[in-house]
Amino acid sequence: MTARYPFSAVVGHEDLRLGLLLNAVHPGIGGVLVRGEKGTAKSTIVRGLAALLPALDAVRDCRFACDPHRPDPGCPDGPHEAGASTTTKPSSLVELPVGATEDRLVGSLDLERALTEGVRAYQPGLLAAAHRGVLYVDEVNLLHDHLVDLLLDAAAMGRAHVERDGVSVSHASSFLLVGTMNPEEGELRPQLLDRFGLTVQVNASRDVATRTEVVRRRLAYEADPVGFAQQWEKADAELAESIVAARAALPGIALPDTELRRIAAVCAAFEVDGMRADLVVARTAIAHAAWRGGDAVTEADVEVAVRLALPHRRRRDPFDEPGLDSEQLEQALRDAAEQAEAPEPPDDDGPGGGGGAPRGEGRQQKQERPEQPEQGSGGGEQPPAKPAQQFRPRLLQVPGLGEGAPGRRSRSRSSSGRVVRSSTVDGHGVHLTATVQAAAPHQHTRGRSGSGLELRSGDLRRAVREGREGNLVLFAVDASGSMAARARMSAVTGAVLSLLRDAYQRRDKVGLITFRGREAEVALPPTSSVDAAATRLRGLRTGGRTPLAHGLLAARKLLAAERLRDPRRRPLLVLVTDGRATVPASQRGDALHDAMRAAALLEADGVASVVVDCENGVVRLGLPDRLAIALGGTCLQLAELSAENVAGVVRAARAA
Repeated sequence: MTARYPFSAVVGHEDLRLGLLLNAVHPGIGGVLVRGEKGTAKSTIVRGLAALLPALDAVRDCRFACDPHRPDPGCPDGPHEAGASTTTKPSSLVELPVGATEDRLVGSLDLERALTEGVRAYQPGLLAAAHRGVLYVDEVNLLHDHLVDLLLDAAAMGRAHVERDGVSVSHASSFLLVGTMNPEEGELRPQLLDRFGLTVQVNASRDVATRTEVVRRRLAYEADPVGFAQQWEKADAELAESIVAARAALPGIALPDTELRRIAAVCAAFEVDGMRADLVVARTAIAHAAWRGGDAVTEADVEVAVRLALPHRRRRDPFDEPGLDSEQLEQALRDAAEQAEAPEPPDDDGPGGGGGAPRGEGRQQKQERPEQPEQGSGGGEQPPAKPAQQFRPRLLQVPGLGEGAPGRRSRSRSSSGRVVRSSTVDGHGVHLTATVQAAAPHQHTRGRSGSGLELRSGDLRRAVREGREGNLVLFAVDASGSMAARARMSAVTGAVLSLLRDAYQRRDKVGLITFRGREAEVALPPTSSVDAAATRLRGLRTGGRTPLAHGLLAARKLLAAERLRDPRRRPLLVLVTDGRATVPASQRGDALHDAMRAAALLEADGVASVVVDCENGVVRLGLPDRLAIALGGTCLQLAELSAENVAGVVRAARAA
């Protein structure tokens, strides 16, 4: 077995190293999320952590690594009596692959024993193996939603529950959750993001000397892994001893009321949701005090904890940039110092009254920009319109049944959804009940003896499951002069941003095409990073004529290429337009006729489409309805997109 790259040999990444070590000292912090570009040693340093963790005492032959001093009373391998035989084992590092199945994660019925011995026996999964150790998820942002839900439940409760295939089991599953992700491949669901205690951003150093040392050490490791590990064995051993010492000191660390008030003031100043942030900051500060050898939490410990625990909790929206501005943080800490020394909070201040800097800057950002006069439909481009208020949009779905790209939008066949029926030809996994029912009538004629079943290949039944899939949602946005009234474009941009947020939550890929002037432009190729689409949309400039046919043909070309790249992900085209098609005078032909022909080609390709009608004014030509018919899709008014009250958006659209 190749020696792991030593934890101590990693160059730089001080925040990441500290975050992992503090979690090793105090597992109650809640784990670490490592964000960063590819090739920054995220996985290497996480795997190196396991070698530093102290060995565990466990009940012998217990598959769930029960602590002999405090055994789990509900352990499936129990009950464990006092004085039971024990063993020592290294702390586990369990890696959860992105493509893991539900059975592999939580465990399942032991089919071999069920079918041969006729007993219901539980086969533990990765959550059992990770108990009292580290559960590592590489590319955690790409993890299937059903696995995320199971992971959230276990991380929150410290137990895993299995209710399936006639098995009902509950076992302890307390682990240090570590995830790595590349933000370019898509963001993490807010529910899982908040479960990580700390978050660290890692980037490759731009310093030549640092980069040189990284390459030098990596090449030395690849040439002689064992010899390289031995060179850093002493440094790793010292870190391991420090972890043990800090763990022993942890119960004696004092958290003065002054520092507790400082923590509350900073969290209130940054308006983080809930109370989890306060608890995580407090635990991290205590762990940091123990790590540095102190006996009480100080202001420096709180500052370190805030820098690690708050960046991902400030995000009010999936399109907000993560992180803490250093100047805002310093100002918040200064303001918090005043509240920390005060015996009682001011009666006339609401929550977060001491955090003036972040809130003040937020208020300045909300100031309205002065409106600029509208330019004509054939004139030059206009500056970007400020998006109107966003809302919760209605669910747009692709009709029919897909093949199951993981997500939460349209119906699909999947390997993880609910079982809807059994089949002899298709499905995922064994439908145990149907298999037993098929075999049961033939046991006498097959000469069965004993408790096992006599099975034949014809008895096998598969489970047909149905779940939800993510789609490729391609936005084609008319940015021409006919759509360029600022109030109307503001409403349109707000609506599309609402749909983008919905796509983020449903795990869709998104793309963005804009068309104006002489041609269409792929503003954003299909990606899982919808915040990039939001950035492009907010900078959308308008004006010029309406090359509607160009926009539809560009959408068709892009979808054809994406179909070859990702055939399981069905597309949904969202066309946002008022339907008016114009081209420059130098081009001949009927612009609207060309647009209808392009729409018919998309319909022939089987592309599901939704036309968002942005037509306004007293005289309405009904062109979006005609486009929807040609596309074989549906047409929605801008107001119909909202599942809530969007009267303000509608008024803005109609006022133009």
